[in-house]
Amino acid sequence: MISVLSLEPGGPESLVLAERPVPSPGPGQVRIRVHAIGVNYPDLLIIEDRYQFKPARPFSPGAEVSGIIDAIGPGVGNFVPGQRVMAMLGWGGMAEYVCAEAQRCSLMPDSMPFEDGAAFLMTYGTSYHALNDRAGLRPEETLLVLGAAGGVGLAAVELGKAMGARVIAAASSEGKLAATRSLGADGTVLYETGALGKDGQKRLAGQFKTACGEQGADVVYDPVGGEYTEPALRAIAWEGRYLVVGFPAGIASIPLNLPLLKSCDIRGVFWGAAIERDAARHVEAVSELLAFYAAGKIKPSIHRLFPLADTAEALKLLASRTVTGKVVITVP
Repeated sequence: MISVLSLEPGGPESLVLAERPVPSPGPGQVRIRVHAIGVNYPDLLIIEDRYQFKPARPFSPGAEVSGIIDAIGPGVGNFVPGQRVMAMLGWGGMAEYVCAEAQRCSLMPDSMPFEDGAAFLMTYGTSYHALNDRAGLRPEETLLVLGAAGGVGLAAVELGKAMGARVIAAASSEGKLAATRSLGADGTVLYETGALGKDGQKRLAGQFKTACGEQGADVVYDPVGGEYTEPALRAIAWEGRYLVVGFPAGIASIPLNLPLLKSCDIRGVFWGAAIERDAARHVEAVSELLAFYAAGKIKPSIHRLFPLADTAEALKLLASRTVTGKVVITVP
């Protein structure tokens, strides 16, 4: 089989295509003939050794795949060959075949394209865990979404609307904001790019406060970090919930007087660990998300498709931070 391999730490250009043996499923595993692969920010981090997990090399990046089960290992009783599934992996997905733990696989509806399946679990799973399980977002609350045109950001906008919230979307270009409005965002904030500095942070805090209204944001969804975190925290409501989702702009330094003055909570969102700790809740959540999908309330926004041979180009595009929605790799 063809596999995309990381042989040494580096950027997308360090990846190579190589022929590898087709793996055999172990106990509790299924083997998937991969049809599509979701590209996510952790894929960039893991090949540079900047992720919390550092697999032994050589390894393939790719944490999210969809395809058809073609073999099952000992002890698997809930899947059979021929079923269409989407699966979450730690890594290893950028290949023609992968073996996955059965508990990390979910059946795909027959009506769901493989591209949608590969773009579904990471973004919607993360955002739903954040908004529903961590924040307890309620109808008519105000939700402020940073990085709202990225994969998890757009998912948060869609889910916020599906859950009955008033959604304020923040992004770095008018084109990105237009994408959020097409998904129902009630208000938008265009923020500066590059270094903000104290003056820029002050201006941005004012923009957030104006957009969210006098009471502030009941929930802030932050997959960006860096200099954008403090301005958003300043716009949070009394007893609001601030969701820490990711740090592509850097890990923020937070003045701890702000949570005191706002009587707010700062809540971490680590969906990957959550599904390991509570597999039953993960099954429930996927079922709830598929119900939203079937009702037409959510649908992955796919920015561009790449063939497996062009994986490095797909990752470079994601790193450019110009993507609206998801980048997906297809495997013939």
